[in-house]
Amino acid sequence: MSLRSRMTTPDGDPRGSGATASGTHNGAIAPDSTGHLVPAYRTKLLEEIDLAEMSALAPAERRARLERVLGHIISREGPVLSTPDRELLIRRVVDEALGLGVLEPLLEDASITEIMVNGPDQVFVERAGRVEQVPVRFASHEQLMQTIERIVSTVNRRVDESNPMVDARLPSGERVNVIIPPLSLTGATLTIRRFPRAYKLDELIGLGTLDEQMLLLLSSFIRGRFNLIVSGGTGSGKTTLLNALSGLIPEHERIITVEDAAELQLQQRHVIRLETRPPNVEGNGRVTVRDLVRNSLRMRPDRIIVGEVRGGETLDMLQAMSTGHDGSLATVHANSAEDALMRLQTLASMSEVEVPFAALQDQINSAVDVLVQLARLADGSRKIVEIALLASHGRETFALAPVCRFDAQPMSPDGRVHGAFAHLPLPRRTGARLAMSGEPVPPAFGVAVNDVPLATRNTL
Repeated sequence: MSLRSRMTTPDGDPRGSGATASGTHNGAIAPDSTGHLVPAYRTKLLEEIDLAEMSALAPAERRARLERVLGHIISREGPVLSTPDRELLIRRVVDEALGLGVLEPLLEDASITEIMVNGPDQVFVERAGRVEQVPVRFASHEQLMQTIERIVSTVNRRVDESNPMVDARLPSGERVNVIIPPLSLTGATLTIRRFPRAYKLDELIGLGTLDEQMLLLLSSFIRGRFNLIVSGGTGSGKTTLLNALSGLIPEHERIITVEDAAELQLQQRHVIRLETRPPNVEGNGRVTVRDLVRNSLRMRPDRIIVGEVRGGETLDMLQAMSTGHDGSLATVHANSAEDALMRLQTLASMSEVEVPFAALQDQINSAVDVLVQLARLADGSRKIVEIALLASHGRETFALAPVCRFDAQPMSPDGRVHGAFAHLPLPRRTGARLAMSGEPVPPAFGVAVNDVPLATRNTL
């Protein structure tokens, strides 16, 4: 069920003003021709409906009933409107009474993955990896606040001057972040992140994220129980890839996922999903990723999947990876595979346990086997730009052995980024480990004669 279908109870408050722009059923934004009529007709509609009766209906029936009632009101009292304007007015009024007003057409548009409201006058969306402003605005700050309050109320949260920030996952799956004045000088700011459907690896091949030989390699790594870190910048597709890779885990294994916001959609039968909990209005009851990672170790997992490491839980995850939970996966924000190692070291040092950097280096070298680097390119496409193996040991300086990279060409006149994936030989130690686990080395890679790390990073 989507966010818009969760907003099902008319609030009965006639003070809410109408939208100055709305849209059609296909998500296109219509000109502002009837917005000035919305407040009055919203009031008339709420005066004629039985709220108790409405709440007992299914969402589709509720909307159809409201549209019929409003159609009778307009026929009875005017004004005389063209058929398109009449349909637009009915839609806008019902959106205001039942849904989220000017956001409704955006929420119906399946191509939109993020909605960003910067105060009442600016609304941006992300489509196909690109951000664009849309000709939609709220009539006033008060109308925007009413919309925000309606959204956060679905998760029993409130937003006001004493609690000016809210970050929550809605029952329908969307991630919502709200920040209002005095913290936001722009005005009330609302960000709705809509998680895309789960992609399979063969679909990602079709999108150009990886090729078939890379799929074979990653399959061998996952089934061979290599610990794997997916890194990349914001919006690079880390969670999408992590979800797809998780489909390679054997069906019989017990998998525990730990996430700040539940996005993963694993299809295996034996999956336990854990999600953090924010503090309540009194500031109590918070449960962090670190709490859940520690608890997951007591739940007899075969593999642990951490949606994203951001702090001291990194140390617990690394310890789990190096003490019997081989084949675990996690994501981290980083702009390169080398930076991912540095970030893991920094995050692990944020634990309350004082651990020397050299010891953390040892922990990472022992725990991490594979780094998969993702990037969102200039044309909005997401690609695996590097797969690298951690070739250092103990307290040695981090050394990476890249086995795959994306060689990009200059952007073509069609606005697309073209290029090719280069496949490099695997280190001998990696080839031997795959052989021991019964997993094949894909033909495009092979095994190197000599192990020479191709990238090092001194972190001391």
